[in-house]
Amino acid sequence: MMLLWPTAAQMARLRPCFPKSHGRPRVDDKRVLSGVVFIDRNGLRWRDAPREYGPHKTLYNRWIGWSRMGAFARIMEGLAAEQAD
Repeated sequence: MMLLWPTAAQMARLRPCFPKSHGRPRVDDKRVLSGVVFIDRNGLRWRDAPREYGPHKTLYNRWIGWSRMGAFARIMEGLAAEQAD
């Protein structure tokens, strides 16, 4: 399977959608977002994520946290607004 990685320009556009880090530095957002998208796109279980995306537990925990904070909803709204322009 081909790994998915957003470009620097894509991450710059998406970065404002992510919650701010509080306290200790967190794992690279680009790597985690790529892993979450890969899992979703391919219909895989979290534990089946390629190791290049990091621990599956990190991917799952970040997905849960970002979902609860509305990060994915903001990303989708932003992408939809760009398409409407």
